[in-house]
Amino acid sequence: MTRFIAACVQVNSRDVMSDNLARAATYARDAHAAGARLIAFPENVSMMSFGGENVRAAAFPESEHPGLTFFCDLAEELQSTLIVGSLHVKVAGEDRVANRCFVVGPDGKVITSYDKIHMFDVDLANGESYRESKTFRPGDSAKLADTEFGKVGVSICYDVRFPHLFRDYAKAGARILSIPAAFTRTTGQAHWHTLLKARAIENGCFVIAAAQCGDHPGGRQTFGHSLILDPWGEVLADGGTDPGFITAEIDLDRVDEIRRMVPSLQNGQTYKPC
Repeated sequence: MTRFIAACVQVNSRDVMSDNLARAATYARDAHAAGARLIAFPENVSMMSFGGENVRAAAFPESEHPGLTFFCDLAEELQSTLIVGSLHVKVAGEDRVANRCFVVGPDGKVITSYDKIHMFDVDLANGESYRESKTFRPGDSAKLADTEFGKVGVSICYDVRFPHLFRDYAKAGARILSIPAAFTRTTGQAHWHTLLKARAIENGCFVIAAAQCGDHPGGRQTFGHSLILDPWGEVLADGGTDPGFITAEIDLDRVDEIRRMVPSLQNGQTYKPC
């Protein structure tokens, strides 16, 4: 399928999972009614808790996760492919949890899952401090989702700052890059649009980036602005700062057109590192 409608669901997740899931599903059904058959959700779509203890308490083993069951049922109901930005999943033998994205097919079956590789361990100039590695166990594997729309490179939030991951996806056949996020308002205002445009342009890929928005427990503020971009870096849809959804038509022939114009995937050279 070379032409279809994609959607990003933008939500303000808080610390009651059932409420978060219900709101996300409402927007997804509305997006489906608008024609979307590939629907993406943000990072932490089922829960935005404050503090490691609360995050761990709200995590479940994958086989028992109510959020995963919910989205598998929703995918089957809508007969659509869902990119479930991330759920918090208990890991056997670990005190930390996985921040795990799931790609679910229209049959309600998981196509693949991906654990966020790069941990957001930073101190911002405004005094905000984050140490994801204290709560989350980083993943160690890139994952391509082989969907009815072709191959999708899967990532989560802070991964966007590590361009080699997306170049590897493009070289492996991805035409779409998924970058669900809960970007902080501070870093989002500075870098969100620029980073996503760069990942689209340098790889000749569509980028689908569903995002959290608004104020969350513990004083965390996220940027919103879910984006769908084409391989030329053009913004096809922008979710602004409020909950809701956006849609855009994806024409995968555009990928081939752009890659012929700027064949950077073929022109890359190997070289000795510094």
